[in-house]
Order: sequence, then structure tokens, then C-alpha cells
Amino acid sequence: MNIHPVTVNLPKPLYNRVRKRAQQTKRSVESELLAVVAEAVASDENLPEELASLEANLSLLDDDSLWRAARARMDSRLAAQLEALHLKRQREGLEDSETQTLAGLVRQYERHMLVRAHAAALLRDRGFNISELLSGA
Repeated sequence: MNIHPVTVNLPKPLYNRVRKRAQQTKRSVESELLAVVAEAVASDENLPEELASLEANLSLLDDDSLWRAARARMDSRLAAQLEALHLKRQREGLEDSETQTLAGLVRQYERHMLVRAHAAALLRDRGFNISELLSGA
């Protein structure tokens, strides 16, 4: 593999977060930056741009913010509307406007789940026990 050296000037707060993450994963700052870049590029190839950007930004959050993101729940009214439209589609079908509404709600749900799952994965990678997230508690 060819290696291309790159010099990057990071703002101090960002550098401190990367350094802290490197300590938590027991890697050098250089190795941690390489992992972040590789993750961001891999994500970008598989996800729409908005989701890839969202996922990449999650890796820059501090631990407390990641815990909040991993524990977040979809608004109960939106979840109820999503479920009602799914059930109606199964029973009798949907009108065009309802189909569009359902598609928008599904996108919101997918975005929400991506954030929760990626936040949990980042916490696990930082050495935290995420079993409470996996049990639905």
C-alpha cells in the first residue's frame, strides 16, 4: 500500500477530542485520525450524503452527547403516526398523500435509528459497556 503523508492543522477543541478518543481506544492520535477518515470515507460510499455527514459528525461528539444520542427516542406522536399508516396500508391501502407522508416518516425513522446505532457503536469503540442500550432499557 502506498502511503501519502498529510499535514492537518486541527483546532484545539477538535484535537483534544481526537486525543481523548485515541487514549480511550489505546491508539496514537495519528492512528485515531486515520480510523476516523477511513470510517468517514467508507460511510460516504454507502449512505446518502446527508446521512454520511451526520454519521461522520457523531464521531466528534463527547461521550455525554453520544449517550444522549444513543438513548434518544423518536417523538411518540410521529411513531404513532408511522404505525397507523403502516397498519392502514396493510388493511386498505393508502392515498397518494398518505404514501408521501409515510415515506417521510420512514426516512425520519431511519435517520433516527442510524444516529442511535452509530452513537452506540462509537461508545462501544470508546470502551463503554453499552448493554443497557441493547436490552432496550
